[in-house]
Amino acid sequence: MAIILDFRKPPARDRNRGKTLCTRGFHRWRVAKGRRFDVKQGKLVTVLRCERCGEEKLELR
Repeated sequence: MAIILDFRKPPARDRNRGKTLCTRGFHRWRVAKGRRFDVKQGKLVTVLRCERCGEEKLELR
């Protein structure tokens, strides 16, 4: 028997899974670390990290 190879390109939904949302600003933010305290401003700092691309942002409370 011969080995049959599939030469079709994967569909666009499989190639771009998770990439297009973050480039358009639709991140999936999750809390990355515990609460920290900013001494200069006197507020709690929460570090948020996107699950898909790994980008981080800070949120002051």
